[in-house]
Amino acid sequence: MNTQLSPGIQAMLPLLYAAWADRHLNLKEIHAIRKRAADLPFLDAEDKRLLVAWSDPAYPPARELFQRWHTLVRNGAEQLPPERLASLAELGSLLGHAAEGFAPDRQAFWEAQLPALTELELGLGGVDETTYRSLFPRYDQRNKLQEFTEEASVDPAVLQAILDGPWAEPIARVKDILQRPSFERSILRLKEDYRAQVLAWCEELGREGIGALAFPKAYGGEDDMAAYSVAFETLGYHDLSLTIKFGVQFGLWGGAVANLGTQRHHDKYLQKTGTLELPGCFAMTETGHGSNVRGLETTAVYDHQTRELIVHSPNEDAGKEYIGNALHSRLAAVFCQLIVDGESHGVHAVVVPLRDAKHELLPGIRVEDNGYKLGLNGVDNGRIWFSQVRVPVDNLLDKYGGITPEGQYYSPIENPSRRFFTMLGTLVGGRVCVPRAGLSAAKTALAIAVRYGLRRRQFAADPLKAETLILDYPNQQRRLLPLVAKAYATQFGLDYLLHRYIDRKPEDMQEIEAMAAGLKAYATWFTTAAIQECREATGGKGYLAENRFAELKADTDIFTTFEGDNTVLLQLLAKSLLSDFKKSFQEDGSFAVLKYMGRRMTTIVTEQNPFTIRQTDREHLTSRTFYQAAFEFRARRLVSTLAQRLRAYIKEGESAYAAGLRCQTHMIEAAQAWVEALVLEKSLARVDALASGHPAKALLKKTVQLYALHTIETHSGWYLESDYITGQKSKAIRKAVDVLCSELRPDAATLVNGFGIPDALLAAPIALY
Repeated sequence: MNTQLSPGIQAMLPLLYAAWADRHLNLKEIHAIRKRAADLPFLDAEDKRLLVAWSDPAYPPARELFQRWHTLVRNGAEQLPPERLASLAELGSLLGHAAEGFAPDRQAFWEAQLPALTELELGLGGVDETTYRSLFPRYDQRNKLQEFTEEASVDPAVLQAILDGPWAEPIARVKDILQRPSFERSILRLKEDYRAQVLAWCEELGREGIGALAFPKAYGGEDDMAAYSVAFETLGYHDLSLTIKFGVQFGLWGGAVANLGTQRHHDKYLQKTGTLELPGCFAMTETGHGSNVRGLETTAVYDHQTRELIVHSPNEDAGKEYIGNALHSRLAAVFCQLIVDGESHGVHAVVVPLRDAKHELLPGIRVEDNGYKLGLNGVDNGRIWFSQVRVPVDNLLDKYGGITPEGQYYSPIENPSRRFFTMLGTLVGGRVCVPRAGLSAAKTALAIAVRYGLRRRQFAADPLKAETLILDYPNQQRRLLPLVAKAYATQFGLDYLLHRYIDRKPEDMQEIEAMAAGLKAYATWFTTAAIQECREATGGKGYLAENRFAELKADTDIFTTFEGDNTVLLQLLAKSLLSDFKKSFQEDGSFAVLKYMGRRMTTIVTEQNPFTIRQTDREHLTSRTFYQAAFEFRARRLVSTLAQRLRAYIKEGESAYAAGLRCQTHMIEAAQAWVEALVLEKSLARVDALASGHPAKALLKKTVQLYALHTIETHSGWYLESDYITGQKSKAIRKAVDVLCSELRPDAATLVNGFGIPDALLAAPIALY
């Protein structure tokens, strides 16, 4: 080591540090250091004089000196092999040898000093465990998580069983596959290399039957959409490029064939799609129209003489944009305006071959690589144009609209608007799955940040004491624990959506589509915010690529945009809420008005009375009666005032479209409030479903309380403006959040370990013990 201290003194530093760690030396420690050290052969006269000075109880070491000892000893401990947990005596021998430059001819000498150093260590009368941790970072890494789990009130496996629910088997199955050597991650800077790796992973998942989980059994699947959804979610713990590539191949391309096609399409494509023998893509979005699917410009004109569809991109902006799997696919499900006998029948999907068996582009097909992106560079996104490409009419996915042998268009759904939304509704599975994978990324970030907070120490009130764990700082608890609580609540909301989607009936689809739109936006915005906060909470270590925040941030950023831009999706939800609001008045007439006025009066009397809006005791604030009513009040009030504003603008002569633009931000707030109320309701239902003696019930109840009060605090300005709370109550809510964070601190490790992310998939060095 490059230091002015002699090798002998450096060999003594671990013992000196440990002796002074309790702020004073007792007679036993003085005797051990002064008497027994006098016979050590590696100490010269100057070393012994210095030891006498540094073992004088009347003159404890200065703060700077003590900190220097700590730094030197801890740096020495870092040189130990990862699997090695040494004693202070062994560390002293290492430091002495290191001070000589690890001279080979001195190794035997320093190993021979171990018995004497060990005797000296025993003479100190035992070393405080906190001191030991402060010197040996790997001891801290290995044992800290176990220690805090033992202090916690619940076994993490209990929480994992709750989160996995009925899908524990497929989740475990996918985790096992992802921990194979063939799925080992590495940093591949060239997109071509990364894409090849992701394709190989997808092919292995296809061979294992994971891709076909949602397909009918007749085509190699298990007819289990729920299993497919949780498999997609679990892939999010490993690599998000893999997750999205998997979703494009099996969920979007395969889903389009399965849900929009008929048996002839299933027979022709599904079996090979499920094994990835037949790679395909989902070509919907265009450069010029983005989220406006109804306005797509690509056409499919029917030629009755040849019984063919002529697929064509009429201009450059009509090219299909950002199409995943575009560089690897042989086929595409192309969404285009179907024109039969000169009449447009709206958007339909047509299977168009892109490449031959040798992977050469077919005539009339142009594909361009989108190039490098902010993230997800393992996904081969591209742009696709079609120039008068002819395909057989049988390539039309005609479950909801086809062409007769006589050349006439037909559809089981006569209304074009209803037909359009029915066709898009069959693809809502993407909005069910995407937020689950995004939440997996958020959970990964939270697990890394919290576990790092349980091992990283910084600053100390006393230089002779171990530094403070950063998760013991209230601000760190404030940054992370509400996010952990929100992760649990969001999963409970997404689980409810998945159950509704799996058990759906035709009459439920409009509600499910609206719910999926809102939850997708809410969950993916949470993912973006949570990962950023976790990166900041881990400081410079979080900035290192090896600790995964770089890829998590980059790869999930697009989640707020694809499968529907979040702001557009919340407007879709808001319109659905307004329709329900209007419908309730139309169906119930005067009774609905009386019911609405009665509810408002009840709220004023029970929730907005002078006593309740000022009530600040903890029992009230953490009661379900308060926070659930607050969530429902916000959701209800925002929808009703939105309806009133729109009605007023329209009465003044503005068009419905213009009125909607003026209320756009209000619509988004109303939709978000509705989602928050739904998430809270379903979280409470999950807690209620646990038996009264369930070991996790109390912990999850407190976790949901934290989610609820932190959300109310986030909207405190709105609640103050609405006279729902006073400033005094707003302050009390903030303090209650602080207290809940403090109370959940002992369970922090348990909560993030309850996510069930294996260390091999978590992978970040700062999170491993």
